[in-house]
Amino acid sequence: MLRRFIARTFWRLSRWNLSPWPKPERPTVFVGAPHTSNWDFVLMLATTWALGIDFRWLGKDSLFRGPIGFLTRATGGIPVNRDNPDGVVEAVVEQVRRGEVFGLVVAPDGTRGGNTHWKSGFYRIARATGLPVTLCYIDRTTMTAGLGPQYELTGDVHADMEHIREFYSDKAGFRPEKRGVPRLRHEPKGIDGPGQGG
Repeated sequence: MLRRFIARTFWRLSRWNLSPWPKPERPTVFVGAPHTSNWDFVLMLATTWALGIDFRWLGKDSLFRGPIGFLTRATGGIPVNRDNPDGVVEAVVEQVRRGEVFGLVVAPDGTRGGNTHWKSGFYRIARATGLPVTLCYIDRTTMTAGLGPQYELTGDVHADMEHIREFYSDKAGFRPEKRGVPRLRHEPKGIDGPGQGG
């Protein structure tokens, strides 16, 4: 397959290393963090293509306009209207419930740097669909990127986010100075429905 060939060539030539974590055995919500550079996207494509993962990804709607829009859609992009992000969450949940099963890549810290909280869409989608989350990462200190462990969310938001914070505590991102702490704006005890959370 052309995508896998491109990705494997990238990893052979790159100074970066692909993490040894195995490919998930079932559909999952991939959490892409820390999100500190446009290179995050390149490394994520190289990871998923190398492992042969069928995935979609959420991105701001401005990425889907003009000539670049063809590329972003061809690589599995789903545009997010920032004026109505809950509508995207509901649409993705409905796709999964209709039987369209795929991996979904979400960068919850949104724009690269400057955010104090993660967006909660990844959490709401995972809880509403019953999909686990797979913690993906980029770590400049070890020059390693790829997939981390898979985690079944419990619905106890604070406890789940503590687990996520622990995993990302030593992950520096592509540009470490832009790294933030994984934290939702509100971490109540339940966040099961669209429209709740940060």
